[in-house]
Amino acid sequence: MGTNTNHDDIFNKPQKASDFKFGQTVVSVFDDMVTRSVPFYLEIQRMMTEMASDFAVAGTNVYDLGCSTGTTLINLDKVLDPAVGFVGIDESEEMLKKCRTNFETEGVKRKFDLQRVDLNQGVRIENASVVVMCLTLQFIRPLYREKLLKEIFQQMNDNSCFILIEKVLGEDSLFNRLFIDYYYDFKRRNHYNDMEIAQKREALENVLIPYKLLENRELLLNTGFRYVDTFFKWYNFSGMIAVK
Repeated sequence: MGTNTNHDDIFNKPQKASDFKFGQTVVSVFDDMVTRSVPFYLEIQRMMTEMASDFAVAGTNVYDLGCSTGTTLINLDKVLDPAVGFVGIDESEEMLKKCRTNFETEGVKRKFDLQRVDLNQGVRIENASVVVMCLTLQFIRPLYREKLLKEIFQQMNDNSCFILIEKVLGEDSLFNRLFIDYYYDFKRRNHYNDMEIAQKREALENVLIPYKLLENRELLLNTGFRYVDTFFKWYNFSGMIAVK
């Protein structure tokens, strides 16, 4: 995590509804926001590090698509061979600046490249043994998701792995309603009030569009991955790993 973590109070005052954006305001509180908003976020980070360690190959690259403040790559830096390169990709210039600052603070010495890319328009990947999308695909317009995943798959090395963390819908409306209720209780336990929950939900409504877990699985299999498995599931959050 970034060393200077500010408290997320973005939605604690009544405000005019607008679409959620990863600008400076969000970037400044992002690490606090994600740990309080994503169940078992730190454990998911640890699990990704564990899995990536088994697939990352010296002389190849690890890609984090939607790298935000660099948390995943910083965690990986502590365990991966120094000969593994890092490529962090994000659409937000503010996120990339924060990521670069965090790399300097944490003393990341390995070769790395941070790129500003709109993943809706595709992505260039070179010599990748691991590709991570942590809470990123859900922000890609549904129209472009299959094309993007096929593009990623085609450019990855053989025997490489793809790690996908996503917010998901329940498989039917009953479970979906229950899971969302449980999720909002989780946010309340992390000291978000009902106004904050409602205003953030409204801000994300047209921006974050989740699929069902089985729809994501089908998408990965149709893309061409040989093996796909679920390594994490908590109500409306899931983690999947796929191998080319």
